Amino acid sequence: MKIAVFDTKHSDRMALDLANARFGHTLGYLEPRLNRATVELAAGYDAVCPFVNDRLDAVVVARLASLGVKLVVLRCAGFNGVDLAACRQHGIRVARVPAYSPHAVAEHAFALLLAVNRRIHKAYVRVREMDFSLDGLVGFDLYGKTFGVIGTGRIGEAAIGIARGFGMRVLACDPQQDAALAARLGFEYAPLAQVLAQSDVLSLHVPLLPATRHIIDAAAIAAMKPGAILINTSRGALVDTPAIIDALKSGQLAGVGLDVYEMEEGVFFEDLSDTGLQDDQLARLLTFPNVLVTSHQGFLTREALANIADTTLGNASAFAAGEPLVNEVLPQERLAL
Repeated sequence: MKIAVFDTKHSDRMALDLANARFGHTLGYLEPRLNRATVELAAGYDAVCPFVNDRLDAVVVARLASLGVKLVVLRCAGFNGVDLAACRQHGIRVARVPAYSPHAVAEHAFALLLAVNRRIHKAYVRVREMDFSLDGLVGFDLYGKTFGVIGTGRIGEAAIGIARGFGMRVLACDPQQDAALAARLGFEYAPLAQVLAQSDVLSLHVPLLPATRHIIDAAAIAAMKPGAILINTSRGALVDTPAIIDALKSGQLAGVGLDVYEMEEGVFFEDLSDTGLQDDQLARLLTFPNVLVTSHQGFLTREALANIADTTLGNASAFAAGEPLVNEVLPQERLAL
């Protein structure tokens, strides 16, 4: 297939080129994100390959269909930027990468947790300025604390395994409970209210759906254990940003680690060092010494990039051959937590 690969960086191209030696597609690399302003770049291609912050709304989907595009092959797990109903209406099928390296994201969640808890980012800057004082660097032992997980899919499962390795008690919330998984890893399922109330650390591992948007809002934060740490490596809009700013100011949250942000489009993956940050909420978050924000890099390991490329191009090959599209994205049922 001829595939227009949008929103590409050097790491994407390396991984896709390496994988494509086996698949033999024609890949056209494009730096812009796929949206209304750039959709014409898809002319002459059979498929488009967008990334997590590309926007395929009804207008974009209709234009893709008129250009002859038959397949949207996402190179990410998230699909909230794609209007699935419009794709179905226009006969465009959508496939994604449901799991690439769950360990990559889960390990990054713990990198954020350890850095926020022990103030590693603050200590690093301080020591580079020859300040070797310890004031303001006190954290807490993870051992014996309660690790709360919302979502026990592949990434949530990997995060639970790491937490158990630290000797943490794990409470998990998921509408689809896996008793065998809980027995194997040694954790327990609980209602969301109990997870919020008892967790010293709360880590989010669910997709962004109508039922999960702002699942962590002011009410949820008020129900959390005072002094807890919040980690989000899933989707930015799971969290109500003004609510976590208020909670940081009041001390209800002891720290926050974010690899995603609700308004990250146009900010994350970009170099804004010469232009500055125009987002006042993100700028406010970055002023807190107990907040660490990374630029959606949880997936960025060699293993994950290779898996993403293999699955993405494999999805395209399956479509081209008329084979079952096992990673097809279909309209979602409502998720209750």
